[in-house]
Amino acid sequence: MPVTDDEIREKYLERAIRELNTLTRELQSCPHCPRGNLMPVLGSGHPQADIFMLKHSPTAAEIEEGVAFYGRAGNALMKSFKRLGIDPIVVFGTLCVKCPTGEPDFASEECIARVAEEIAIVQPRIVVVMGEKALTVLNRLDLPLAEPISGEPGEIQRMTPTIEALYVPDIDDSLDEEKAKQRFWSALRSLGEWYADLPPY
Repeated sequence: MPVTDDEIREKYLERAIRELNTLTRELQSCPHCPRGNLMPVLGSGHPQADIFMLKHSPTAAEIEEGVAFYGRAGNALMKSFKRLGIDPIVVFGTLCVKCPTGEPDFASEECIARVAEEIAIVQPRIVVVMGEKALTVLNRLDLPLAEPISGEPGEIQRMTPTIEALYVPDIDDSLDEEKAKQRFWSALRSLGEWYADLPPY
């Protein structure tokens, strides 16, 4: 019996889940960051998402729950996805700095480099990179055939032969001030247009 497309997709999904579970265990036992008794803040979402959301470091709510984009940022994004017609099931969100250290700028480079593993596992079609610090990290990752991404808000750019990128302001810095909210929304709107143009398969 020949293997069907659905069976092939199922195998890829199983592999992605297995690899993310392995990465989670490795992060939980990571010796590099002095995080005390706190657990790392893990990525969440579909293991084979089309859209990969990346911000730099966790907020207090994310540290408390151990989940990226938990709290205000996640709620704001869910509202934005609804307005843009994006199904949240196609989204995966994670952080550059997963360990809740006292000063994110001093996080271990070995830990930050794990973002490249997440991108390789999820294999998204687009990375939405939030803020200058996350952009610096993304441009330093050793992704195969990657081009540097510019900090031009709202512009869809080619990052690798199979992955595009969209730079938007840091969502955590955009929630408390009206003009900052408008700048974030204006940049994120491009994602809705990009998503609407995806082929239906």
